[in-house]
Order: sequence, then structure tokens, then C-alpha cells
Amino acid sequence: MKVFESTCTFDYPWEEVSTANWRKYCPWNDKSTHVIAVDTLSRAVDPQTGILRTERLITCRQGAPKWLSSLMGGDCTSHVHEVCYVDPTTKKVTMHSTNLTWSKTLSVRETVVYQPSPVAPESKTQFRQDATITALCGGWQKVRNRIEDFTVDRFGQNAQRGREGFEAVLEMSRRVFGEQKDQVVGGRAQQRRNRSPSPSPGLGQRQGQEQRA
Repeated sequence: MKVFESTCTFDYPWEEVSTANWRKYCPWNDKSTHVIAVDTLSRAVDPQTGILRTERLITCRQGAPKWLSSLMGGDCTSHVHEVCYVDPTTKKVTMHSTNLTWSKTLSVRETVVYQPSPVAPESKTQFRQDATITALCGGWQKVRNRIEDFTVDRFGQNAQRGREGFEAVLEMSRRVFGEQKDQVVGGRAQQRRNRSPSPSPGLGQRQGQEQRA
């Protein structure tokens, strides 16, 4: 069994990060092109805790070395089952992922957590990623070690690209929704001005009108 761990800090508050997380694999992210589909299977809010639970199926397509591809059946498309919990009270997003494809040969269990940074909780978000990778195939230990080592390396590559892509999503989200907010605020202000009654003529203006009459 091998373990992969990764941490980083995003310079955005938790509210922005937790919202942008649902757009993580949108076209704004050009670094995670291996994710080709995200399907929501279920979504519900616990009426007692207020925790949002979302279940998704993530489809990926990513090449692998020939020796590994032959062990996995030659198919580069894989499916991942993800369960996400969003707790608005404690400000915590927890995502658990498990591979469905090749599950009899390889077990990959990943946990991702987003929480306000302990250093700057109002403006930064801490990201933590942990994964356990276990080759289940029979045969030589050397082969199992090679599969696990390759998977750990691939995790590291995807994690780096994923952070870069998510940074782009966060930046674009702030820009786009900031512009939309400005448009809404400006439109409401214009509506209030249009509804306001025209000021009545002042005393001096009325006197001038009477003199001209």
C-alpha cells in the first residue's frame, strides 16, 4: 500500500472555494482535461444538520504505459464514485472518492477537505488531499509495487495540474460573478431613479412663471 498526501492554501475565502468546487471541471479549467464527464447521482440536505450530501460519478480518460494498460484490459476510460459533504455551519467540505474501474486490481481511496485557513480564516482556504493506493492483483510483489508507484506518481501530476486549474476557476468565478453583481446593483439603482417622482417647481421658479404670465 502506498499513501499520497498533498496540502496547499487558496487565497480565496471558504465561501468562494466551496461554491467554485462545483465548477471545478468546467471549461474554465484547462488543466484537468482528463475528466470528460461529471454526473450527479443524488443530492439532498439533512434537515437536522443542514449538511448537503452529493453523490457523483466522474468519468476520466487518461493514457497509461502499455505494461499497465495490458494488466487493466487496455481501456483508458475509468469511473470514480464520489460522495461530497458540505457543512455550512463548520465551513467544511469533505469529498470521498473510490475507483469503480479496475477495482479488483487496484484500490484507490481518496479524501479531500476544504476548510478556512487557520492563519487567515476570513480570506484563505486550506486544501488537504489524502489517498491510499493498494494493488490487489496477484503475482509478484515487484509488479504490485510498480503499479502502486505509477499510481502515486500520476496522483502527484494530476494534483499539481488540478490546483492550477482550480486557481483559474476561482479567478474566473470571482471576475464573472463580480461583473454580474455590479450589473444587478447598477440595474436596481437605475430602477429606483426611474421610479422617483420629479421634483416640484421651487417658489422662485413659480414666481418667475407668474410674472411672465
